[in-house]
Amino acid sequence: MADPLAVVFDCDGVLASNGSSWQSIHENFGTENKEMFTRFVNREIDDDEFMADDVSKWMQKKGRIHKDDIARCYSGVKLMDGAREVVSRLQERGALVAIVSSGVDIFVGMVASMLKVDDWIANGFEWDEGGWMIGPLPSRVLSFEKGLAVEKFRRINDLSPGEIVSVGDSGSDLSMRIQGSGFIAFNPSARWSLEAFEAASVPIVDSDDLRNIWPLLFEGEEF
Repeated sequence: MADPLAVVFDCDGVLASNGSSWQSIHENFGTENKEMFTRFVNREIDDDEFMADDVSKWMQKKGRIHKDDIARCYSGVKLMDGAREVVSRLQERGALVAIVSSGVDIFVGMVASMLKVDDWIANGFEWDEGGWMIGPLPSRVLSFEKGLAVEKFRRINDLSPGEIVSVGDSGSDLSMRIQGSGFIAFNPSARWSLEAFEAASVPIVDSDDLRNIWPLLFEGEEF
């Protein structure tokens, strides 16, 4: 494959060291969604149903939720090792860098701003004028259909699929791989993800340093 002109990253667990921006809220609020997560991975419920259940659990526990409450859930979350360096060097080489995430837009936006990426999209919430949560917005990114967002990014930037490489840590991120594009599995987040990557025969980087994807982006070149 030729050197990429665009690299599209998932956020949680790839550019940021947290496992899930949704789980960060659960941990902060003292709630959990294991049963619904299993149903989601098994495709028994969709993104909108999953988000609605999360918000319902939080509101039952916390009552009213302010935008600042959500932002505080991410205090202390760090960028993945090498993320800043990889994004910066890609852009120095003229490559576009984007984030396609089904995570929480408040968090993904923070990461996008820190890394100065070219474009990003994520899911989020509706707020009233005082910044209080009304509920989840309809999904902008479908976890198992991320290719819809990648395809839109491709068209806007007049790229061919072969000029794009996507990078993800979850089995659902395989949906970022639009036909003809490349994909790198980075630091798989769970066994089901590793099994999905192995079944798809994509390159797997078993590391928590993003710089280790570089030889796969630019064949034979060390970071």
